Amino acid sequence: MNTPFDEEPHRRPGLLSRLRASFLTGIVVIAPVWLTIWLIWSVVGWIDSAVLPLIPQQFQPQEYVGINLRGVGVVIFLTFTVIVGWIAKGILGRSLIHFAESLVSRMPVVRSVYSGIKQISETVFAQTERSFEKACLIQYPRRGIWAIGFVSTTAKGEVSDRAETSGGLLGVFVPTTPNPTSGFLLFFPAEDVIILDMSIEDAAKLVISAGLVYPNEKDPTQPPE
Repeated sequence: MNTPFDEEPHRRPGLLSRLRASFLTGIVVIAPVWLTIWLIWSVVGWIDSAVLPLIPQQFQPQEYVGINLRGVGVVIFLTFTVIVGWIAKGILGRSLIHFAESLVSRMPVVRSVYSGIKQISETVFAQTERSFEKACLIQYPRRGIWAIGFVSTTAKGEVSDRAETSGGLLGVFVPTTPNPTSGFLLFFPAEDVIILDMSIEDAAKLVISAGLVYPNEKDPTQPPE
């Protein structure tokens, strides 16, 4: 006979618990795949809806195939972009671009919009060889609180000359969580920046996951292998 102080024998999880565990495991497996496919499908559809209306009706693939082929707009867009880039590299293309930009520079509102978009495009696409140098650890927003950042550059020019510091300055991009594409550009004295051994990708995973995914999940206190 069991007394109130006897330990309850170990019970196997019930059917409902096993189904719940299997369901959660299935969600973990399916969700990333489904979201990736959905995102690609949506982007392709958005490009098609923007490109295909610009194509004359007699050249629409639907006129010959009878169905709407998803992705045709993407192929047309990529081909058109490559052709424009090839022409822009030549003397004639550069002359046309210079002439068009001179016209745009005379339009007050359009000039501001175009120059801003051009700077963003050149930063994101034309300078692909530039990237963050190292992941680092800095004290931000005050001493005693640590944040992960990415060393982007060494301060130069007026920023370096006017900063009241005896040593060099490092430009550090401090991302936000869970969206690392937004953040703050801060300049720290080089001695206040602790360079980490983890890669840029591992540091980005740590930021995006809000600290849940470490470079070395087996033992986060150890440096990555």
